Amino acid sequence: MFKPELKSKVGEDISILLQLDNHAPSYICECGDASLLTVKDCQNTEAIFVSHTHIDHFIHFDTILRHQIGVGKRVVICGPAPLIEQAQAKIKGYTWNLIDAKAIEYEIREIIDAQTIRKCVLRPPFWHIEEVETLQSAVIYSNERFSVQFTALDHKIPSIAYLFREKDSYNIDLSQSELKGGNWVKILKNAFETQSENTEIDVAGKTYKARELFYLINTKKGDTLGIIMDHAAHEANHTKIKALFSGCQKVFIECFYKASDKESAQQNFHSYSEQSGKIMRECGVKEAIPVHFSRKYDENDIAEIVAEFNASFSPAI
Repeated sequence: MFKPELKSKVGEDISILLQLDNHAPSYICECGDASLLTVKDCQNTEAIFVSHTHIDHFIHFDTILRHQIGVGKRVVICGPAPLIEQAQAKIKGYTWNLIDAKAIEYEIREIIDAQTIRKCVLRPPFWHIEEVETLQSAVIYSNERFSVQFTALDHKIPSIAYLFREKDSYNIDLSQSELKGGNWVKILKNAFETQSENTEIDVAGKTYKARELFYLINTKKGDTLGIIMDHAAHEANHTKIKALFSGCQKVFIECFYKASDKESAQQNFHSYSEQSGKIMRECGVKEAIPVHFSRKYDENDIAEIVAEFNASFSPAI
């Protein structure tokens, strides 16, 4: 199950730390100026997800970089083009003559369009762009616990929204039979995951087809989490949001403006309270959390935004 935590205080730029149950690494979504993001958070991070590189979403990358130097691992950074050149430019703004070549390396996964991802690696001390591959995929990141899909929203530039999807888990309920556990359980799980129903499985000297034992498997659906940042509140964006986030368990969504300032929202290609709540309701999202408010607002204004969002997300019956 995903355990997201806001690391930015009210009045700071947005940043969210993502962790999972029984999973050591952390993941950072958005690199805004976030005072609650700790050194340990940064050092435990294995991937960073950036919606776009406006200053309020990327300025804190320098601090994250500072804390990650010396961890001796590869960290993935995902975001829209031209992220590779922008990350390199930030890093090369500093002098690296005393750094160990194995102190850190960054694999940048740059989203070119809805299906095209360019991968490059940056390594100290020279941080040259090393091309890895360009691939066609709607999945920007995956590991043994979850995968991440994306869609590019219109913010007058592409702004990437991410869907984190935990993999389903399986367990064998032997109480439904008289069979005893053994190595065959692992074989059965693998056959179920790959839908290899004709796999032969030996249990205590008797051979079964895998499909004959599938009834013993209980499936637990994986969790889902959405991160939807800056986007214009128009039909084209809402169509993309519905396509990816319908039925999502939890979504953090930008509410940059309150409803009375919707003209400013339209001019600046942002969403506002009522529209963000409305699209989350139409998506059937179980829990929607409004975030990323304009810094011109005080606490009373933000309370108004949240109230407008909640009223639109869960309208009175």
